[in-house]
Formats: sequence, structure tokens, C-alpha cells
Amino acid sequence: MAQGIWIVAEQKEGELRKISFELVSEGKRLADKMGQSVTAILLGSNIKEKAPELGKYGADKVIVADDNRLATYTTDAYVSVIAELAQKEEPAIILLGASVQGKDLSGRLAARLGVGMAQDCVEFSLDNSNLVAKRPIYAGKAYATVTFKDSSPQIATARPNVFELNEPDESRSAEVIDAAFSLDDSQLKTKVVEVIQEAGDKPDLTEAELIVSGGRGMKGPENYNIIEELADLIGATVGASRSAVDAGWRPHSDQVGQTGKVVSPNLYIACGISGAIQHLAGMSTSKYIVAINKDPEAPIFQKADYGVVGDLFDVVPALTEEIKKIL
Repeated sequence: MAQGIWIVAEQKEGELRKISFELVSEGKRLADKMGQSVTAILLGSNIKEKAPELGKYGADKVIVADDNRLATYTTDAYVSVIAELAQKEEPAIILLGASVQGKDLSGRLAARLGVGMAQDCVEFSLDNSNLVAKRPIYAGKAYATVTFKDSSPQIATARPNVFELNEPDESRSAEVIDAAFSLDDSQLKTKVVEVIQEAGDKPDLTEAELIVSGGRGMKGPENYNIIEELADLIGATVGASRSAVDAGWRPHSDQVGQTGKVVSPNLYIACGISGAIQHLAGMSTSKYIVAINKDPEAPIFQKADYGVVGDLFDVVPALTEEIKKIL
């Protein structure tokens, strides 16, 4: 009989990503309600030393698949290992992050196991032993509540920065288990030959707590230094609207929106962004939204918690100077 909750931890260059701890935290809350345990699945190379960190956030067990071929994420390798482990252990629920990696992995994993999957969820609950997931639809205009029936495991992905993070308990530990798995090189159709890192030490948009974004109102790439100065001051990551990316002002990695990255920071400052539906779909779950736009009818104001009607070239520098005084 399927039982227990699994979460698939994410690591990058041997460091656990924040979404891993969010998944463990939420998994623990669900597992406590079910009277069951939460197990973290950790894949990587020389990654075992990171396993205790997951225990501090609530994992009862950590199953570690350590192999040089798992050092960098590839769909073929990760799906092969996780599917094999799931077929052996039969977890009731598997949670992954709705990150770039998690979205890619979850769909292939669900297909491999022949089960359904709920993507980009913002809330979980239980109906007896069935997982109930709330997820945005119609580009964030509405929410659908979906559940699973007669399928195991139940697979869902959680939107980063949405679920409450447990306070780490330094006295808590998890049982760490070395995974037994087979990985046939003939099944691996892709191989990472090089990883090119972006310059800067700011968090990725999907994990950032603070984001300052610029849109078409920036008028050109040379003006982004205005919001970059503000972002550096408050420790924020810089984002952009699709129109700014399409114009070649910012790289696609900066794009926030339905066709870019979905973000949920504590603070999202939108500068010169009108609020097209595809952009709103990517940031509407932000805790606080501040909009700066000279058009009082801009749709972004309908989502904003605070709005400033004015020219961003006047407002943003003034805001930056006031923050400098406070700091």
C-alpha cells in the first residue's frame, strides 16, 4: 500500500536550493496530518553531506542517489533514478518545485509512472488520503482546485516562495539512506558539456525575496541602471517584462511572466510595466506589489498593493535617495 510523502530536493553545484526547504516544510505539514513520514530524495555527486540540512526542516528520511552522472541535472538521468526508487518504495505523494527543473522533471516523471500531475500549485490540503491542490488557471485570472483519485503516487509541483518555510531545528536529524539504483548509460540521451554562469551574486528570480522589474517604460537598455541602483541598494534581483526582453533590452533569463519565470517574492516593484495578462500571470502571487507608472489606467494598478502615478525617471531616483537616507 502506498504511503508516505516524498519531496524531490533541488541542488545546484552541490548547494541545496531554497525550494528544497520549502518542499520539506510543506511535506512535513501534510505528513503530520496523515500520520506518516516525509522523505527527501536528493540526487547529485558528492552530495551526501548536504542531507542533514533537510532533516533540520522536517525530513524524517533522506534517500541520497550519489553518482557523477547526477552532478548536473538532466531529464533522462533524474527521471530514471527517481522512477526506479518510486516503483520500489511506492510513496503516496511526490512533491517537486515548480522551478524550471521541477516543471521539466515532474511531467516526465508522471508520464513514466503513468499517473496524473498538478502543476504550479499555491496551496495543498488533504481529503482523507487524497492530495487536494489549488493552482492558478487562465493566466492567473482564476484558481482551480484539483484532486487525485485512484492513482499513486500523486504528483504535484509547488510554486517557489509561496509555502511557509519551517524554522530549522538544529537538534533534529534525519535518517540518511544510500539509494540502490541502476543507471544505464545507453538510456542517457543528453549530457551537459558546459555550464555558463551568469555574472553577479544575486538570487535567481524564482528564489528572490525582492525583485525590481522594468518594462517598456524604461525606453531603452541604457536606462536600466536606474532600477539596478535601487536593486543593489535593497539587495533585490532585476527582472523585466516580455516587451523589454523582446526589444533586446534584457536577456530572456530576466523575463517575468507566463513565457518567462513565475516569481513570488515578498516585494515586487514594477517600473514602467503596464501589466499585460502574461506578465501578471508570472508575479501576481507576490506578497506586496508596488507599481510605478505614469498611466493611471494601467492594468498593473489593479494588482498592486501600492501604486505611484508618475514618471519612473523621477520617482525611482527619488525613492532610491530616500532609501539611502533610511539605510
